[in-house]
Amino acid sequence: MGMIIQKIKSKFKNVKALDVYVTFSILSLIVYTVISQILSVYYGVILDTLTTCFFGFFGGEIVTCGLIKIFKLKDKEKNSEEVDGVG
Repeated sequence: MGMIIQKIKSKFKNVKALDVYVTFSILSLIVYTVISQILSVYYGVILDTLTTCFFGFFGGEIVTCGLIKIFKLKDKEKNSEEVDGVG
């Protein structure tokens, strides 16, 4: 049992927190959509405001995390160009 846990830990050792958060956000959106559709079809419940707020929050979080990654990559490229150009 301990060996299996060590293998799992070694596989997820290089996973960054931002990647975990983006994965959580996407899974939350998918689960909410499925539950919302089930409620809508079987019970006739319409959750317009809640759906708007939920997608606005988690969609905005995904966009924000994407922008953070893009600007970190661009920042790393600028730093590597500056280092290469010095010598």
